[in-house]
Amino acid sequence: MALKVVCLVGGVGGAKLAHGLAQILEPGQLTVIVNTGDDFWHYGLRVCTDLDTVMYTLSGLANPATGWGIEGDTDGVLQGLRRYGEDTWFGIHDRDIATHLLRTQGLREGRRLTEVTRDLTTRLGIAHTILPMTDAPVATMVDTVEYGELEFQEYFVKYRWEPTVKVLRLQGIDAAALSAEAAAAIAGADVILFGPSNPWLSIMPILSVPGLHDALVARPVPRVAVTPIIQGAAVKGPASKLMAELGYKQAALSIVQYYQRVINGFVYDLRDGALSSETVHMVGMDTLMQSDGDRAVLARRVLDWVISWDPSPAGT
Repeated sequence: MALKVVCLVGGVGGAKLAHGLAQILEPGQLTVIVNTGDDFWHYGLRVCTDLDTVMYTLSGLANPATGWGIEGDTDGVLQGLRRYGEDTWFGIHDRDIATHLLRTQGLREGRRLTEVTRDLTTRLGIAHTILPMTDAPVATMVDTVEYGELEFQEYFVKYRWEPTVKVLRLQGIDAAALSAEAAAAIAGADVILFGPSNPWLSIMPILSVPGLHDALVARPVPRVAVTPIIQGAAVKGPASKLMAELGYKQAALSIVQYYQRVINGFVYDLRDGALSSETVHMVGMDTLMQSDGDRAVLARRVLDWVISWDPSPAGT
């Protein structure tokens, strides 16, 4: 029987692991559940940054220099907005706008985000399933020392994640629900992976969707997180800075601490030496993904490892 893998991701690091998995798994074997707490309305368009990053990465469109956006995209619309005196702090580009236009049209027609995403991925020729964490609008709100509460994209893009974070809040999470598609994927999963994404900004919103956390924990299968922290620093983005601001030690084992109620396995980077835990299976690997080949190699090593141990409930 073909291995069924569910991978929870958000942002560039998670998209890289998802791409590695997509390279080694056959169509129908991989489902990627993506954070939508970063989504927002911009000039009347629904922008889903993490969904777009995963779609562009798996379709081969992503800009390799940044990991997000479309390679070779132009900024004619941004130039036009600047001509009108607009503050173009969010870099929406020309080809990228096509995605937002079609998504917005589908949503305004009353279709669920899951359905719209399926249509977009099909058109891009993606052979694997990409699902939003929920169909309901959820917004990550960042309470900062310097500016008070900010919408996520203001914090992350406009202020370049420089403000000091006090508290994170998920606006709309109480009205969110686990979709039938996501529930079915989790219920049928042989392996559940947490990508090397920011645990607080990318994975926490996913785990907060009512019913999703319990659905994950109910699966007596490997539930494995891949570290986004190497030698106390984030590979990309504000994860290590945020850890310190939220009271966590800037170390890979803090990721285990944060995920301890939902994971039973953890992949740390070899550069951190030998790490151990009494409650979680652990292994060291080279987790840096600097090329498409690196992504596939890491994905294969992780899957080979997780199927080699018995994730019985007594060991979780």
